[in-house]
Amino acid sequence: MENRVYYGEYSLKHWIDLILKKNIILPEYQRYFVWEEDDVRNLIKAFKDKLFIPPVTIGAFKIEGANQNLILDGQQRLTSILLAFLGLFPDKSEYKKTIEKFADENDDENDENDQLDNIFEWKFNLLIERGNNKQSILEQIIEGNYKKVDFQIDDRFLETTFLGFSYLVPYISNEKQQQKYYSSVFRNINIQGKPLLPQESRDSLYFLDNDLKQFFKPEFCNLFTVKNSSGISKIDFVRYLSLLSQYKKDQSANNVARSYKPQMEKYYEDYIYSVIDDNNSKYGKFTEIFPDKKYDESFSKLHEALNSIDVPKQFQSIIELDMYFFGIIYIIVFEKKIIDITKKDELKQKIESKISDFKRDGSHTRAPSNLGHLRSRISSSIEIYQQYAS
Repeated sequence: MENRVYYGEYSLKHWIDLILKKNIILPEYQRYFVWEEDDVRNLIKAFKDKLFIPPVTIGAFKIEGANQNLILDGQQRLTSILLAFLGLFPDKSEYKKTIEKFADENDDENDENDQLDNIFEWKFNLLIERGNNKQSILEQIIEGNYKKVDFQIDDRFLETTFLGFSYLVPYISNEKQQQKYYSSVFRNINIQGKPLLPQESRDSLYFLDNDLKQFFKPEFCNLFTVKNSSGISKIDFVRYLSLLSQYKKDQSANNVARSYKPQMEKYYEDYIYSVIDDNNSKYGKFTEIFPDKKYDESFSKLHEALNSIDVPKQFQSIIELDMYFFGIIYIIVFEKKIIDITKKDELKQKIESKISDFKRDGSHTRAPSNLGHLRSRISSSIEIYQQYAS
């Protein structure tokens, strides 16, 4: 037996049926729906004009003994087809106005707010949870949650218009082989449409081991944000885990990420693969740091410490973020020690003082991603926290 890839095409109606019956599903890592209404209209027009539409990629996946067909590439296209069929669009401005209206009414007896789908974090899963056909879904939609749109399609269009697919069916005898196969797929797949952010692209790799999804991206990280050149983003926990893993193995920051400066994203991806495969690499061996993959307790203690020390939730620069996070993660997660919370004011004063020192260095503020500056922050943050560790 060998790995197989099947090619073909289905009518748009058949794709819609597959979605509604949950015969194809979105993996958890998939990003939210990001297309605009015009993108949906342009897709429909491209179908009508008989233009080339990139095929979608479906993968046969065995998860906990159950076979599932996962949408690996093509979420935006398939979601757009479903929305056009329903005559709906998850319009953020429409949703925002509805939320503000409910807030103004301040009606404690009105539970409609709880029935609204969060359009800011939206995937088509929210629609198919409401029903498995057009009528049942539309009956469950609350006024003001979605924008009603006529995309000017009919049943004949859906029945006579086709979208191609690639269907990946790996021959697997165990879960490790499946992980290895899909690791290759995720590395080489050509994502069409709006480009993914590095962290979004990386999300697919977290899915390779269900036991480690919360390791790479714990929920409490959503509480912390940092301002950068592209706007405001949530903290990148894998960045800290990877850099500190190498620091722990070397017991020094001198060689951390050496030769990776032009391609730090590859450094983070290599770390993810080393954890999933449990290799003894430059990051050390995962199960030597976390025997039996037990990390929950350490992460829980980290979350508690972040709250007890009153670590800020928003940071204005990566310099500030790193000084607060490198040391506390290393001490609690890697060294399995605790921080003396009774001296938190003194601790924070030292951190803020070091942040000021770094910011007075023009070279550091202009290029904080420089490996020399990064290593200085790693060492300085750990040195400060170690003074309060036991």
